[in-house]
Amino acid sequence: MARQLEFFVGRNPNGPNTDALWEALAVSQHHDAVSGTEKQHTANDYALRLSIAYQEAEKLVNSAFGCLVENVPKGICHSPKMQFFQCQLLNLSFCPLSESVDEMGGTLVVLVYNSLTWNRTEYIRIPVNSIHLQVMDSRGILVPSQLLPINSRLKELRRKYVKGYLGTSGGSTARYWLVFLATVPALGLNTYTISVSNEGSASASIIESMPKGSSATIRNNYLKMTLSESGLLSSIVKTGPEGNLSVESSYLYYEGNPGNDTKGADGAYLFRPIRNSASRLSISENISLITGPLVHEVWQEFSPWIHQVYRLYEGKDHVEVEYFIGPIPIDDGIGKDVIVRFSTSIDSNGVFFTDSNGRDFLKRVRDHRADWDLEVNEPVAGNYYPVNLGMYLNDDKTEFSVLVDRSVGGSSLANGQLELMLHRRLIHDDGRGVGEPLNETVCIESVCEGLIVQGKLYMQFNPSNKGSSWRRSMGQQVYSPLQLAFSSVSDGESWADNSFHSFSAMSTDYNLPENVALITLQELNTGQTLLRLAHLYEANEDDELSTKAYVDLKKMFPKRQVKSIVETSLSANQEISKMRGRLKWRVERPDETIQVVERGGPVDHQNLIVELTPMEIRTFLLKFTEVIAL
Repeated sequence: MARQLEFFVGRNPNGPNTDALWEALAVSQHHDAVSGTEKQHTANDYALRLSIAYQEAEKLVNSAFGCLVENVPKGICHSPKMQFFQCQLLNLSFCPLSESVDEMGGTLVVLVYNSLTWNRTEYIRIPVNSIHLQVMDSRGILVPSQLLPINSRLKELRRKYVKGYLGTSGGSTARYWLVFLATVPALGLNTYTISVSNEGSASASIIESMPKGSSATIRNNYLKMTLSESGLLSSIVKTGPEGNLSVESSYLYYEGNPGNDTKGADGAYLFRPIRNSASRLSISENISLITGPLVHEVWQEFSPWIHQVYRLYEGKDHVEVEYFIGPIPIDDGIGKDVIVRFSTSIDSNGVFFTDSNGRDFLKRVRDHRADWDLEVNEPVAGNYYPVNLGMYLNDDKTEFSVLVDRSVGGSSLANGQLELMLHRRLIHDDGRGVGEPLNETVCIESVCEGLIVQGKLYMQFNPSNKGSSWRRSMGQQVYSPLQLAFSSVSDGESWADNSFHSFSAMSTDYNLPENVALITLQELNTGQTLLRLAHLYEANEDDELSTKAYVDLKKMFPKRQVKSIVETSLSANQEISKMRGRLKWRVERPDETIQVVERGGPVDHQNLIVELTPMEIRTFLLKFTEVIAL
């Protein structure tokens, strides 16, 4: 995202730029950094490098936003008048600018940037204190909005971590989330204003407690979720022919194996539970239902250290699950691997699917390996796989998918079940080289506690073999969320009259095909532009979208004229035309036909149409003659 903005406004070799962030991310690609098998002081060093580099990239992004709203030509905007700021702790409901919108008496400008190459319509959540607020779009039209209370667990985390990050209490706690629906153009931005108003202000939410021993439901125009008398999710009903799915969600933990002389302990490298069954955490009676015109929520507490929120947004056909886990207690001398388990009525026959580095989905069969006869010694750990994007299972009728917002482990240990490992805290080293137990703590002043994780899952069910389009498109939205920036203006009318309120780098009538994603858009030191495009679908994954796709570079860059285009290797260090041919392996049965992988054809330098085949990634170096306009 930062590299895109650097491309739009022009690269400044003297900074701020993205070089430091690129270097810090490169260092963090070390196998111990990616997997978490480094010592704690090394993890601290990775985090420090990333934090320092992030701060420089943040300056670049904020400056670029100011240049874009002021419509200053590329290369000459270095100190825009409009100052934007980001709220790094927005997930903890901490954003001083938005919280003080009623006190400052002016107007809060919310800039929303979309790094994807499709138009997006998504909900925005901003912490506020006033109940008399209205939201206006860039055309001055009132936008429906809703106020939701901020739950007590999040307030507690805010107090703790704001002090830990900033060294101060952060002032009074925000009282509400202000929620509204934002529409943002492809590879562009839109702006919204929030101001105090007694007329047309945000709608309030209805809050009620779930009575003990009774069921409850929340619904939107696509889905209805039912909670059983125990308070657990029991079913999801979808409008239309899809019908309903029986599904229960529960939190459990595996007890860590302390290890012995012959086998390692449960640790950073090894997942080794002491037994094959997990201990279930019972849900408390503290369940709240929040309903309103835009979003409906269920707040649940499974223990003092596990909280969960189910969320249904109007107009969205999936369920959002937000979880707060930690600090995991180890006072009993037992390490724990915490999981969430979804139990459905799907007859999956031991088969499930997990992604491979966010690209293709691989078929997994419980207690089975395709290349050898498996002797099952670890029935739990031996069936766990890395999950970067999501996983799903199906039968001949229904398909159930879960997407993640970070890398986790996942499995299906029984038919119809999916489980994801969300957090770990262990007390023994597994003897594989770390020399430390996996027991990360956070110290605030003189108090050190186990790590708390906050994350989101996304659930959807479809007719069998019909869920791929949601997984691919939603996966891109999860991986590249809308970026928010804030500014305050004393005169809302002056802002409305004198600023450039929306921007798109592409033709207004053009989006990239639904099955193509922009991977890289970067201005290089050489003056060239690095462009990577990826086909999102596997062959035969989707009836309509697992086909060739075409990208029109003239419409993708309508404000620039392409002087030259050269295709390169994936790493952009060799021209495709100059690469040596790949090795041709001798095969066991040469008489059999070997499947040839189809690739996109050469790019016509006049039409500038890029062809992509399923799962193909193509890399180009472009040169532009001039910038016509921002």
